[in-house]
Amino acid sequence: MAGGTTQGRARGGPTRIGGHTLRKRFGQHFLRDAAVIAAIVEVIQPRPHDKLVEIGPGLGALTWPLLERCGQITVVELDRDLALRWRAHAPRVEVVESDALKLDFSTRGSELRLVGNLPYNISTPLLFHLVDVAEHVVDQHFMLQKEVVDRMVSPPACSDYGRMSVVLQWRYAMVSVLDVHPEAFEPPPRVDSAVVRMVPRPTSDLMGLSAKRLEALSAAAFSQRRKLLRHALGPWLEARNYAGSFDLQRRAEEVSVPEYVALARELTIADGA
Repeated sequence: MAGGTTQGRARGGPTRIGGHTLRKRFGQHFLRDAAVIAAIVEVIQPRPHDKLVEIGPGLGALTWPLLERCGQITVVELDRDLALRWRAHAPRVEVVESDALKLDFSTRGSELRLVGNLPYNISTPLLFHLVDVAEHVVDQHFMLQKEVVDRMVSPPACSDYGRMSVVLQWRYAMVSVLDVHPEAFEPPPRVDSAVVRMVPRPTSDLMGLSAKRLEALSAAAFSQRRKLLRHALGPWLEARNYAGSFDLQRRAEEVSVPEYVALARELTIADGA
C-alpha cells in the first residue's frame, strides 16, 4: 500500500505521484489517508521480529508505519522503478522484484504475515495462488475491492456466495475488518474497498483435501449457478464415476462449505488420492 502527493499531469500526459509515474497496467492506486493508514496498522498489530511481507508497497504509506513497529519488512514489487527506489532508500527493506502471481512465497520461510493493497486486476487469482502456501502463513491482511471481500466472506444462500467463498472459507477463517472510501487513494478508484483478515485454518481441519480438488468441484457447481446442480455438477460427478447420494436438486448457492468439502473428500477417497 502506498501514498504520496500528486505532482500533476501534463495535458494528455501520465499521472505522477510522489515523483513516480503511474503505470495503468499495474492498477496502481496509492493510499494517502492518514487515518485509514493508522487504522490498518492497528488491525495488523505488527510486532518486533514479525516476518512481514508486503505485496505492492508502492510509495510506502503503509510500509513506513509497519517498519516503525517491527523494524524490518520484505516487499514484493513488480514495478521496476519502485523496486529500484526501495533498494536505494530503505536498508531495512528486503526487495523482491517479482510478479506476486509467479512468486513461490514458501521460499520466504514460515510464519509469514502477508499484507498489501492488492491490485484490482490480479486480486482474485492472487488469492487462489496464496492458498497453496497457507501453511507457511500466520495471517493475511489485504485491501481489496469491497465486492471481492463480500464474496470472500459471504454465507450460503446469498448472491455473493460462490466458488471463491467455498475455497477460501475452507482454507481460512476470514472477517472484513475495515471499509475504505475511494477518496483515501490517489488517484481515487471507482469502487469502494475493504480490508479483510485471513487466518489459515490448521491442516487438521482440512480433511486431507487439496485446494485443486475443491476448486475444480466448486467451479463445476457454480458454472451454471441459476440452474439446479443436476445440470452442471451432475455431469461433472458422472464423469468421475461418483456413486454417492449428494442432493443435486438444489442450486449451487444453497450448498454450505462443509457440504462441498465432504463431497470433495468422498471423491478423494474414491480416487485413492
